Amino acid sequence: RKGEGEGEGPFKLLGFLDIKNVPCARESILYGSVGSFVVGLGHFVATSRVRRSCDFAVGGFICTMLGYWFYCRYNYAQHRIRQRMIREGMKNKLLFEGSSLDPERKQTGDERSNS
Repeated sequence: RKGEGEGEGPFKLLGFLDIKNVPCARESILYGSVGSFVVGLGHFVATSRVRRSCDFAVGGFICTMLGYWFYCRYNYAQHRIRQRMIREGMKNKLLFEGSSLDPERKQTGDERSNS
């Protein structure tokens, strides 16, 4: 008998969306399901039409999920860009620290005349 987590492949929604490893996938599905419930229930309370409310619930799921997916992926890309800029800045600081190219190093008049 296999132990918990042993030999199990990743959980893939619809066979292709790896929820565990794809950024924003899990949150998009969760927000989509909440949106589906809210839209479907709201439409049912307003109209008392079950089939039409289910149609609205499916539409609410799709719209909420895609809306949050694009919002989350945009923020994720912005975060990655900021991380890359900080990483390059730290690398440049280590590279130029103490040299004549160091922007934080104050040059006095004597150093300028010697250079």
